[in-house]
Amino acid sequence: MKQTLVKSFLFISIIGLIFSACQKGGQNMSKSWLKTNKVIASLKEKFGDEFADRIETGVAQAADLWTKEDGTAEDFASFCEANFITDEEVLNQTFLRFDKNLEQINGLNLEMLRTLQEPVQLEIGQILPVDMLFANYDPFAHVGDDLFKNKIAFAALLNFPHFSLKERLEFGSEWSREDWAKARLVQRFSTRIPSHVLQGISEAMVAADNYISNYNIHMHHLRTPDGDRLFPEGLRLITHWGLRDELKAQYANPEGLERQKMIKNVMEHIINQTIPEVVIDNPEVDWDPESNTVTNLNNEKISDAAEPNTRYEHLLNIFQAQTKADPYSNLATYIDRKFQETREIPEQQFEELLTEILSANVAKDVAGLIKKRLGRELEPFDVWYNGFKPRGAYDEQILDEIVGKRYPNVENFQKDIPYILRNLGFTPEKAKFLGSKIVVDPSRGAGHAMGAARREDNAHLRTRIPETGMKYKGYNIAVHELGHNVEQVLSLNGMDYVLLEGVPNTAFTEGFAFVFQGRDLSLLGLKKEDPMAEHMKALDTFWGTFEIAGVGIVDMRIWRWMYEHPKATPEQLKQATIQIAKDVWNEFFAPVLGMEDQILLSIYSHIIDVALYTPDYSLGHIISFQIEQYLKDKNLGTEMERMCKLGSITPDAWMNAAVGEGISTAPLISAAELAVKKLR
Repeated sequence: MKQTLVKSFLFISIIGLIFSACQKGGQNMSKSWLKTNKVIASLKEKFGDEFADRIETGVAQAADLWTKEDGTAEDFASFCEANFITDEEVLNQTFLRFDKNLEQINGLNLEMLRTLQEPVQLEIGQILPVDMLFANYDPFAHVGDDLFKNKIAFAALLNFPHFSLKERLEFGSEWSREDWAKARLVQRFSTRIPSHVLQGISEAMVAADNYISNYNIHMHHLRTPDGDRLFPEGLRLITHWGLRDELKAQYANPEGLERQKMIKNVMEHIINQTIPEVVIDNPEVDWDPESNTVTNLNNEKISDAAEPNTRYEHLLNIFQAQTKADPYSNLATYIDRKFQETREIPEQQFEELLTEILSANVAKDVAGLIKKRLGRELEPFDVWYNGFKPRGAYDEQILDEIVGKRYPNVENFQKDIPYILRNLGFTPEKAKFLGSKIVVDPSRGAGHAMGAARREDNAHLRTRIPETGMKYKGYNIAVHELGHNVEQVLSLNGMDYVLLEGVPNTAFTEGFAFVFQGRDLSLLGLKKEDPMAEHMKALDTFWGTFEIAGVGIVDMRIWRWMYEHPKATPEQLKQATIQIAKDVWNEFFAPVLGMEDQILLSIYSHIIDVALYTPDYSLGHIISFQIEQYLKDKNLGTEMERMCKLGSITPDAWMNAAVGEGISTAPLISAAELAVKKLR
């Protein structure tokens, strides 16, 4: 045991002794029946006072989650006596056995989950009724129960300490890699959530994901009040990604404003749930979003009955499923668990980072530049202005042709991955290895990356490629997802301890994904030398972070509202979401763009189907910018591999080791301020 970890035992011992008194309903409020003091005294007598701190901590941790179903007080005492380890070498070998075996348990269950969900996530044929039943089955739901029932979890709790977020932040900078891996081991067993609760969460998430993945709008079937069709035949866009990216693409079109306004109208109907249900993913009807009327292909009016708040019903179902885990956690809410355990950044600190971006004075200056470049008054959807990007100078149709010719199908993109990675700075050998560990699948949704959890398995990149070939929007997303996949492969296969696989939290993998995504045009051979490129990129990153930070705040406030109104109906949640979006807009965006009461910030699909995910996007932009600044005179491939091998330590510890400074908005804000001066 390393000295730094031993020092922290003193804190854990005190906490451990009162830990069992802090449990909420769902677990025994008092563990006096286990006679832990007697067990501790017995172990001290048997093994000696030199192990006193470890004994007190381990017994308290194990007792905290031991229930009468696990055995009697005598069973508990016998278990502790038989499984407390004093031999340093045996303790280390036990830790390594956990590292090896949990990799297989997690990895094989993930492979099963991925296979069962393929019919609903991949474009491989009709979704059968039984496919949803299989997709709802979550093999992980029972793993936790099983590891407690057969006492594996208790063996970890008895022999290794659990550290709170405060302790990880305070002591983590002094820990060795082994110390960190041991801390992560016990963190996996710090709560005991019943399998039926986890299964309920899985079912709610799968249902919401399926809803979002099939929420497409057939754009050619949108009509103006005069009956005009503004979009080409066959254009099928998923909400929200496809709609937003089509809106962005129209900045390169001199006549794109009318199309952008139509897309905004569609988005608002989705948010308000005034969208006619019949138009969702239906190419057999035409829809005039302005009058909100629907006709069949013979131009005969048909029912325009609105979608019945399905969007908010799914969000509410996820909330209700997550709250069922609250009684089994030492953290009171899902919000607490998301920030303190998953992100490892306190909620207040996280919100302050987003607010620093949203309150930056330079936002008004950037908005002024956008207004000048557009030559018109700003619209609410100009939060998605992409004219600072190099691709803003290219017509979307030209980009579609280039991408479609290069990637007519999934197989071509798969074959090109090593080439892409070599162009990003990876050695031929590393690019070949990474390419062999990433499998490209045809996605029903916009696309996503799914990593592996054991080194024998592969990461999967899901991307949407129409029969006519990949479109630029899909390519841009695919390059983003490739960034995720490369991180996933490197931070698993290059790890010294698999217990440390991954990065600190989702925002960090988003950071790498944004680094890749920002190079999409250069990978097509389209990027030109531009002395102002660095400043344009700073403005683009700042404006994108400004927009998505608002979305993150909306998401956070929605979850707070749901906890304040746990019995809300979908209609009430809808009204609250709309009001929250307006409030956030009026607080941060109205002073910058000049109009009030806008609701576009709540269009994001991940607000609905991924449970408090969107704040990670803005943090990902902040991290990505810091990484990009660090990479200016360095090789991306070499540095990314080094960074990924840091693993899932705490966020600031990772950033300091990766780029030499903690997470900060200052570099991005300063770069945006300089860019404004240069471009005025």
